[in-house]
Amino acid sequence: MVVEVQQAEKRGTRRFALRLPVSVNYAGNPGAALSAQTRDVSARGICFYLEAPLALGSEIDFTLTLPPEITLTESIRVRCRGKVVRVDEAVADLKVPVAAVIDEYEFLSES
Repeated sequence: MVVEVQQAEKRGTRRFALRLPVSVNYAGNPGAALSAQTRDVSARGICFYLEAPLALGSEIDFTLTLPPEITLTESIRVRCRGKVVRVDEAVADLKVPVAAVIDEYEFLSES
């Protein structure tokens, strides 16, 4: 007899598979923000691809622009603060998937 065990979904909100540019800053990074691309986004979290991994638990700030197709109005820039909760192994193009929880966010004005 074969018994299949399904892993329970831990996410409480719907994820949207969006490929959006995102700029990422983290504590201890004195230079310019890192450029990344999202894999998916939800109301509580984000997963994005970076050139190199971030440490688990790192506090990060990131900014992304939600396009009109998502907002159903105009593009909206959003600045978020959060913490890295998962770092996966690099994928085929050597990008590292990094997942973070969103602790707070603010909508930025166009100016």
